[in-house]
Amino acid sequence: MEQNHRPVDVAFDCLPLRSVTRLDPPLDASPGLVAKWERIKCAIAEHGTHNTYFLHNAHCRFFVTNDPKCGMISFKFEGVLFTDEFDASAKSATLLVTLDQENVPWLEQHVVRWFSETVTHAVCTEFNRYIGAGDPDRTRKRMEQLQQMIEQSGGFVGMHL
Repeated sequence: MEQNHRPVDVAFDCLPLRSVTRLDPPLDASPGLVAKWERIKCAIAEHGTHNTYFLHNAHCRFFVTNDPKCGMISFKFEGVLFTDEFDASAKSATLLVTLDQENVPWLEQHVVRWFSETVTHAVCTEFNRYIGAGDPDRTRKRMEQLQQMIEQSGGFVGMHL
Protein backbone atom coordinates (compact mmCIF):
# COMPACT_ATOMS: atom_id res chain seq x y z
CA MET A 1 0.00 0.00 0.00
CA GLU A 2 1.19 3.52 -0.77
CA GLN A 3 2.54 5.48 2.20
CA ASN A 4 0.63 8.65 1.21
CA HIS A 5 -2.66 6.90 0.54
CA ARG A 6 -5.58 8.63 2.27
CA PRO A 7 -9.22 7.51 2.25
CA VAL A 8 -10.27 10.94 0.90
CA ASP A 9 -8.14 13.01 -1.47
CA VAL A 10 -9.29 16.59 -2.06
CA ALA A 11 -7.45 19.08 -4.27
CA PHE A 12 -8.52 22.49 -5.56
CA ASP A 13 -7.31 25.84 -6.79
CA CYS A 14 -8.70 28.65 -4.67
CA LEU A 15 -9.54 32.16 -5.83
CA PRO A 16 -10.57 34.55 -3.04
CA LEU A 17 -13.38 36.50 -4.70
CA ARG A 18 -12.20 39.68 -2.93
CA SER A 19 -9.06 39.48 -5.09
CA VAL A 20 -10.97 39.80 -8.38
CA THR A 21 -10.36 43.35 -9.60
CA ARG A 22 -11.89 43.18 -13.07
CA LEU A 23 -14.95 41.39 -14.38
CA ASP A 24 -14.11 41.21 -18.07
CA PRO A 25 -11.89 38.44 -19.48
CA PRO A 26 -8.70 39.24 -21.40
CA LEU A 27 -9.32 39.85 -25.10
CA ASP A 28 -7.18 36.86 -26.11
CA ALA A 29 -8.77 34.44 -23.61
CA SER A 30 -9.69 30.97 -24.82
CA PRO A 31 -13.38 29.98 -24.91
CA GLY A 32 -12.81 27.78 -21.84
CA LEU A 33 -11.27 30.67 -19.89
CA VAL A 34 -14.08 33.02 -20.96
CA ALA A 35 -16.62 30.47 -19.70
CA LYS A 36 -14.80 30.16 -16.36
CA TRP A 37 -14.60 33.97 -16.13
CA GLU A 38 -18.38 34.11 -16.58
CA ARG A 39 -18.88 31.56 -13.80
CA ILE A 40 -16.65 33.65 -11.50
CA LYS A 41 -18.57 36.80 -12.44
CA CYS A 42 -21.87 35.04 -11.67
CA ALA A 43 -20.48 33.84 -8.32
CA ILE A 44 -19.58 37.42 -7.39
CA ALA A 45 -22.99 38.71 -8.48
CA GLU A 46 -24.79 36.01 -6.49
CA HIS A 47 -22.60 35.72 -3.37
CA GLY A 48 -20.47 38.88 -3.18
CA THR A 49 -16.77 39.02 -2.39
CA HIS A 50 -16.71 39.01 1.41
CA ASN A 51 -15.47 35.68 2.85
CA THR A 52 -16.19 33.84 -0.40
CA TYR A 53 -13.79 31.67 -2.37
CA PHE A 54 -14.14 30.25 -5.87
CA LEU A 55 -12.83 26.68 -5.92
CA HIS A 56 -11.89 25.33 -9.35
CA ASN A 57 -9.60 22.82 -11.11
CA ALA A 58 -10.78 20.57 -8.32
CA HIS A 59 -11.38 16.94 -7.54
CA CYS A 60 -12.43 14.81 -4.60
CA ARG A 61 -11.58 11.12 -4.60
CA PHE A 62 -12.94 8.59 -2.15
CA PHE A 63 -11.22 5.25 -1.62
CA VAL A 64 -13.53 2.53 -0.35
CA THR A 65 -10.83 -0.13 -0.27
CA ASN A 66 -7.17 -0.04 0.72
CA ASP A 67 -6.17 -0.42 -2.94
CA PRO A 68 -6.52 2.74 -5.07
CA LYS A 69 -6.61 0.51 -8.18
CA CYS A 70 -9.94 -0.91 -7.04
CA GLY A 71 -12.45 1.02 -5.00
CA MET A 72 -11.91 4.65 -6.08
CA ILE A 73 -14.75 7.08 -6.80
CA SER A 74 -13.64 10.46 -8.19
CA PHE A 75 -15.67 13.65 -8.61
CA LYS A 76 -14.84 16.96 -10.21
CA PHE A 77 -16.28 20.05 -8.60
CA GLU A 78 -16.37 23.81 -8.90
CA GLY A 79 -18.13 26.49 -6.92
CA VAL A 80 -18.14 28.90 -4.02
CA LEU A 81 -17.08 28.21 -0.46
CA PHE A 82 -18.16 30.52 2.37
CA THR A 83 -16.19 31.13 5.55
CA ASP A 84 -17.33 32.40 8.94
CA GLU A 85 -17.31 36.08 9.90
CA PHE A 86 -13.65 35.82 10.96
CA ASP A 87 -12.60 34.08 7.73
CA ALA A 88 -11.21 31.38 10.02
CA SER A 89 -13.22 28.29 9.06
CA ALA A 90 -15.42 26.98 6.27
CA LYS A 91 -19.13 27.49 6.91
CA SER A 92 -20.69 25.99 3.77
CA ALA A 93 -20.19 25.55 0.05
CA THR A 94 -22.28 25.69 -3.09
CA LEU A 95 -20.61 23.28 -5.51
CA LEU A 96 -21.36 21.80 -8.89
CA VAL A 97 -20.25 18.18 -8.45
CA THR A 98 -19.95 15.66 -11.28
CA LEU A 99 -18.77 12.06 -11.29
CA ASP A 100 -15.42 11.93 -13.07
CA GLN A 101 -14.32 8.31 -12.84
CA GLU A 102 -14.63 5.21 -10.72
CA ASN A 103 -13.24 1.71 -10.52
CA VAL A 104 -15.82 0.12 -8.24
CA PRO A 105 -17.56 -2.76 -10.07
CA TRP A 106 -20.27 -3.02 -7.38
CA LEU A 107 -21.11 0.72 -7.37
CA GLU A 108 -24.82 1.62 -7.50
CA GLN A 109 -26.41 4.94 -8.44
CA HIS A 110 -27.78 5.77 -4.98
CA VAL A 111 -24.25 5.36 -3.59
CA VAL A 112 -22.92 7.75 -6.27
CA ARG A 113 -25.53 10.32 -5.18
CA TRP A 114 -24.55 9.90 -1.53
CA PHE A 115 -20.83 10.34 -2.28
CA SER A 116 -21.66 13.33 -4.51
CA GLU A 117 -23.38 14.99 -1.53
CA THR A 118 -20.46 14.02 0.71
CA VAL A 119 -18.05 15.98 -1.51
CA THR A 120 -19.23 19.28 0.02
CA HIS A 121 -18.49 18.05 3.54
CA ALA A 122 -15.08 16.71 2.52
CA VAL A 123 -14.24 20.00 0.78
CA CYS A 124 -15.20 22.10 3.84
CA THR A 125 -13.05 19.88 6.04
CA GLU A 126 -10.12 20.15 3.63
CA PHE A 127 -10.58 23.92 3.35
CA ASN A 128 -10.22 24.16 7.13
CA ARG A 129 -6.90 22.31 6.80
CA TYR A 130 -5.97 24.77 4.04
CA ILE A 131 -6.77 27.72 6.33
CA GLY A 132 -4.80 26.10 9.17
CA ALA A 133 -1.76 25.73 6.94
CA GLY A 134 -1.94 29.45 6.05
CA ASP A 135 -1.15 32.49 8.12
CA PRO A 136 -3.91 33.03 10.71
CA ASP A 137 -2.24 36.22 12.01
CA ARG A 138 -2.36 37.75 8.54
CA THR A 139 -6.05 36.86 8.26
CA ARG A 140 -6.77 38.35 11.69
CA LYS A 141 -4.97 41.59 10.73
CA ARG A 142 -6.89 41.78 7.44
CA MET A 143 -10.17 41.34 9.29
CA GLU A 144 -9.19 44.06 11.80
CA GLN A 145 -8.36 46.42 8.91
CA LEU A 146 -11.69 45.63 7.29
CA GLN A 147 -13.51 46.36 10.53
CA GLN A 148 -11.72 49.71 10.80
CA MET A 149 -12.67 50.57 7.20
CA ILE A 150 -16.30 49.70 7.94
CA GLU A 151 -16.32 51.88 11.04
CA GLN A 152 -14.65 54.80 9.24
CA SER A 153 -16.97 54.64 6.26
CA GLY A 154 -20.16 54.37 8.25
CA GLY A 155 -20.77 50.76 7.29
CA PHE A 156 -20.15 50.73 3.52
CA VAL A 157 -16.88 49.45 2.15
CA GLY A 158 -17.78 48.61 -1.46
CA MET A 159 -17.74 45.47 -3.54
CA HIS A 160 -14.01 44.88 -4.07
CA LEU A 161 -12.32 44.59 -0.69
